[in-house]
Amino acid sequence: MNFKIIADSSADMLSLDGAPFEVTPLKIVTSNKEYIDDISLDVNGMVEELFSYKGKSSSSCPNTDEWLTAFGDTQYIFCVTITGTLSGSYNAACIAKEIYEEQYPERKVTVINSLSTGPEMKLIIEKINELILLDKTYEEICEEIKIYMQKTGLLFVLESMKNLANNGRVSHITAKAAGLLGIRVIGKASDKGDLQPLDKVRGKVKTRATIIDRLRKEGYWGGKVRIAHCQNPLYAESIKQALTKEFGNIDITVYECRGLCSFYAEKGGVLIGFEKQ
Repeated sequence: MNFKIIADSSADMLSLDGAPFEVTPLKIVTSNKEYIDDISLDVNGMVEELFSYKGKSSSSCPNTDEWLTAFGDTQYIFCVTITGTLSGSYNAACIAKEIYEEQYPERKVTVINSLSTGPEMKLIIEKINELILLDKTYEEICEEIKIYMQKTGLLFVLESMKNLANNGRVSHITAKAAGLLGIRVIGKASDKGDLQPLDKVRGKVKTRATIIDRLRKEGYWGGKVRIAHCQNPLYAESIKQALTKEFGNIDITVYECRGLCSFYAEKGGVLIGFEKQ
């Protein structure tokens, strides 16, 4: 069968081994510059520039034409987007689906609202790819991925929430706590797809222990884990080591955030996607 997986760039992925894969980039916009979250973006350079930038900044999603271009000439398409609660990416992809299926009635497009971002999206995409490689039918994949998404979650650990507050994603009161005297905010992607702060913790050791405790409370049992970080590789690796010590030989990877996730995670931020019971 002729399959293709497409994601917006909040999935932090540039390539995929298996099914054909393409990324539609989001953009980060300031009063004097636009950063396109594609393979050419200098992510660390962007993070440093935004760290010292004092003005307003925002993000913008792929438009309908960009999604349609990514669809290409494909029989069965799976689109995975950042949570539709916080971005227009999902709605734009849905409009592109309607146009594409009207133009090609024999073709099918499934648009998946991840209700999340980053590493949880990565888990969803990996699962779709796995099902394609197992020669599942389009209908079987649609059904199985719905079930799988009930068993994934996202935790985040942020040292700064300036950009989230400026964009109305969290309150300024919550944002002020992050980074104050070493306080980190731990939260999750809620069932509605918004950001839900859970804990305010001081110190790296206490934060790491709270993360492990939160993962257990959210139903983590030793399944896959994907950890993305913004300029914080040692701490992300320490979380990996703590999880390996706690749960044994688990499937876990650590990698750097791309542009959109770096914009919202900011310096020091860590995102943890995981499978749960």
